[in-house]
Amino acid sequence: MVFPLSLLPSIQEGRAREGGTCCQSLIVRGEFMVFGFLIRLMLGCWLSLCAAESFFACPSSCKCNSGNLEVDCSGLGLSSIPSDIPTNTRTFLFLNNKLSILPGPVFSNLSALQRLDLSNNFLDQLPQNIFSDLGNLTELQLRNNSIRALDKDLLQHTALLRQLDLSINGLAQIPSGIFDDLPALRSLSLRSNRLQSLDRVTFEPLTSLQQLQVGDNPWECDCNLRDFKHWMEWFSYRGGEIDQLACTLPKELKGKDMRMVPMEMFNYCSQLDDENSSTVLDNTGPPCTKGSPTPSKSKSGPEPEVEPSVGCPQKQRYRPVSVRRAIGTVIIAGVVCGIVCIMMVVAAAYGCIYASLMAKYHRELKKRQPLMGDTEGEHEEQKQISSVA
Repeated sequence: MVFPLSLLPSIQEGRAREGGTCCQSLIVRGEFMVFGFLIRLMLGCWLSLCAAESFFACPSSCKCNSGNLEVDCSGLGLSSIPSDIPTNTRTFLFLNNKLSILPGPVFSNLSALQRLDLSNNFLDQLPQNIFSDLGNLTELQLRNNSIRALDKDLLQHTALLRQLDLSINGLAQIPSGIFDDLPALRSLSLRSNRLQSLDRVTFEPLTSLQQLQVGDNPWECDCNLRDFKHWMEWFSYRGGEIDQLACTLPKELKGKDMRMVPMEMFNYCSQLDDENSSTVLDNTGPPCTKGSPTPSKSKSGPEPEVEPSVGCPQKQRYRPVSVRRAIGTVIIAGVVCGIVCIMMVVAAAYGCIYASLMAKYHRELKKRQPLMGDTEGEHEEQKQISSVA
């Protein structure tokens, strides 16, 4: 079949029209695909933001920062900790509130918590396992509460703790073993409590400690604080920082820094320990029996006398360290040592002078011996001549 040439232009125009419509349809289809992709992208972003907001939902009336995962509920007059704190919170601030009781499981779902600040509240006691789920905790602030006692297992599960503030509370003692599981602790504050003495064994596990604050406590600088003084000297020697530990008792040391008190003043403590140890050894024998009073013969006679105890050592009365006695002993010892040194110098000088005089005398004596021999020979010759004549 032969097509006429006149039909070719119309065929070419039809094909061009069909090609144009195809290109236009492809362009429109591409625009729809791009528009759909953008819509899906925006929808995904919106869903992710909604999920993030639901994952870090801020408690009511608190301030939150989702960037650093911080929840701040400070200064709101709250008496309890909100229960809807996000589980991924790393910093929780609860300062200046009216919190007086901490329920046991209040921090059970906050295992990611690193910083906890409960300062300026009314806490008077802390449950034993209150921090058992905070294994990532590095900073704990309990300043200015009413805490009067601590359990020795309170910080058992906070091995990463670096900073601990227990200042301005009512602590009268620190239980032995409470710091055994804190090898990373660097800063510890015990200022403004009711501490009178501290045990050296309590602080020996703190091998990373760099700063210790113990000021503003009623310290009794007696034998009970001697071992802690040794530890303070070692702590300062290895570069640790410790504030002033001012003595309250005895009155001779009131206001003086415990670090400046000489160790010679605690010599009585070692003597007291020796006496106590000997008393313990003596108590291994038969039990001591106290004598009974002997009745008097007549009513008008003297009162019955109590016989001395048999095998019952008398308890040593506690005698506080006396600065006056220690200074007097040092002065007397210095005077005696000075006199002995002067006597030794005088004796040495006298010996030297005596030795030089004796040497000079012996030299002169040796010079005189030959002259004495010559005179004796002349006398013998004269005697012989006279006898011959």
